[in-house]
Amino acid sequence: MRRVYADNNATTRVDERVVEEMLPAFTQVYGNPSSMHTLGAEAEKRIRLARERVAKFIKADPSEIVFTSCGTESDNAALFGTFEAYPNKKHIVTTKVEHPAVLNPCQLLAKKDYSVTFLSVNSEGMLDLDELKDSIRDDTAIVSIMYANNETGVVFPIEQIGQIVKERGVVFHVDAVQAAGKIPLDVEKLNVDLLSLSGHKIHAPKGVGALYIRRGTKLRPLLVGGHQEKGRRGGTENVPYIIGFGKACELASEHLPEMNTRVKTMRDRLQNGLLKSVPHASLNGAKSPRGPNTLSIRFEYVEGESILLLLDREGIAASSGSACTSGSLEPSHVLRAMGVPYTSVHGSIRLSLSRFNTDQDIDHILEKFPPIIARLREISPFAKASAKEVNA
Repeated sequence: MRRVYADNNATTRVDERVVEEMLPAFTQVYGNPSSMHTLGAEAEKRIRLARERVAKFIKADPSEIVFTSCGTESDNAALFGTFEAYPNKKHIVTTKVEHPAVLNPCQLLAKKDYSVTFLSVNSEGMLDLDELKDSIRDDTAIVSIMYANNETGVVFPIEQIGQIVKERGVVFHVDAVQAAGKIPLDVEKLNVDLLSLSGHKIHAPKGVGALYIRRGTKLRPLLVGGHQEKGRRGGTENVPYIIGFGKACELASEHLPEMNTRVKTMRDRLQNGLLKSVPHASLNGAKSPRGPNTLSIRFEYVEGESILLLLDREGIAASSGSACTSGSLEPSHVLRAMGVPYTSVHGSIRLSLSRFNTDQDIDHILEKFPPIIARLREISPFAKASAKEVNA
């Protein structure tokens, strides 16, 4: 059976060049980077190179990069660290469509002595910048807004948002986990103070990420321990994975043009093919700017879980939304915020590509997908009820 992996927003295949660069750190350069001996110094040297690569990837200074365990830790460190640094400020601004790594900490803070403004989005998943301007208060500690949505791929105008936030003198955090490797990142242009990255979204292993902290930004550490990361994140560094992350950032920069040409062309062909071949299908975020690899499409009168199971039988790996919310019977909070109708909110599927996908993969999906939807609609009571209404 042909296997097609179209769930790259959940995680990506580790690039073989990343693995090759990591391997010596397991068996040869295995010293603790804080140690004074040669093995420790060699490990520290490789971390320094990785830090330089990550910094170059987002056009920052290496001193502004702090390595973490993942994007979730980076997001949590940005949010909780800012409130610890500004104890007299009790307000946060975010959006209703954030990843759970931001949404859940904000909801936790809302249950305590903090106030949270959750910005709405329109039916195309886009923010209203006037609502953002009106929401920033004198006691706002941080504005936290994602760059590219993990479910729909909708890209927010972060440069404009950054200007608005900067004018008010508020800390600006951006979750760029889904933008990295798909959209050019320039922290100076974007006016961001804090920016989160995750390795496993750009062909590095799971278990490593980074937080950009603009020089001069006040932030209390989330993890307190040793002096690692200049006291900004305690704990012995995960040397092999940090090395791999640095290499992945270097490769992501090299492949950025390919993501916005070949990969985007494949995504568009897949999108147009499904909309043409499957009746009652609609694109989520169709009129908004979207990342080049992501397709979120909804189908009337069928369940997303059933679609995924039948796709998997055909060797196709896809998703119904965020991997971090899988298993929940609740419809996507992103699609609910967009006002997607109840007849299709449970029937939304996300297909997300990478540079490892091929035209043959797209052919396979386009061949197998339409019969699956047709089969499910044949047994769907909702589809039958709708057909009766139309005939009546």
